[in-house]
Amino acid sequence: MSTLERRLTVAVVVIPFLAFIAAIVLLWGGLFTGLDLAIFTVMYLLVGFGVTVGFHRLLTHRSFDAPAPVRGTLAALGSMSIQGAVIHWVADHRKHHTFADEHGDPHSPHLHGGEGWRGALTGLWHSHTGWLLDREERPDVRRFTPDLLKDPVIRFVDRWFFVWISLGLVLPFAAGLLLSGGELAAGLSALLWGGFVRIFLLHHATWSVNSICHMYGTRPFAIEDESRNNAAVALVTLGEGWHHNHHAFPTSARHGLRKLQFDPSYAFIRALELFGLARNVRQPGEREVARKLPAAAG
Repeated sequence: MSTLERRLTVAVVVIPFLAFIAAIVLLWGGLFTGLDLAIFTVMYLLVGFGVTVGFHRLLTHRSFDAPAPVRGTLAALGSMSIQGAVIHWVADHRKHHTFADEHGDPHSPHLHGGEGWRGALTGLWHSHTGWLLDREERPDVRRFTPDLLKDPVIRFVDRWFFVWISLGLVLPFAAGLLLSGGELAAGLSALLWGGFVRIFLLHHATWSVNSICHMYGTRPFAIEDESRNNAAVALVTLGEGWHHNHHAFPTSARHGLRKLQFDPSYAFIRALELFGLARNVRQPGEREVARKLPAAAG
């Protein structure tokens, strides 16, 4: 990683954190409105689904097919999360699955720690944020994402990454300004909550899948990596916290395989399917699920 890349990464991590602290101070002072909450919620959901449905389930794992306008829209929304341009994000995640919790995994908590609680904390830090700051090189996109390099829609979204970042900040500001009748303070408050605070919370929600969901939770299936299901992470990541299920069935559009496993990202995919905007939605059948249970493995 070059010095410039490292400085940009630090800025992307630190600036939303400082904005979050400022927002807490303003919240304590009562400077938070229903409009702020509404804009934050809409932006969190739109950009969150861009990551979970677009970046992850569609583009990384091809768990369903979608026409070009849907692929492009979801990729642009995911880019607003500032978790990296779409092709490199997908390359990182495919590399993670190729080497899950083994040498080569870019963000496993089990390869960068040691014994005892200090080792656990070191591993958590590396998998949550540290891997973004100290990795030596990015994954080879020609190896991990040859399909995306051939997709002109995704190449376009990837090339204009900084435009989507800017749009992700302009949209909440414009919404706050317009919906308040032109009050500049309302626009700036909406920018804080729907822009920077949303970025901060989505960052740490997504990174919790890398860290928490490889250390804490349940493992119902007989697979070799250290992935876990974690209901709390699933709540804030729109269903991505059923990470062990996902590692057991990586091409499944549905991560919450049980009735009570909260998975709004799958509901979003089913809604797309209902309107003809998604097809070939994949999920394992009951027999396929049963074959990976420990009793079946024995």
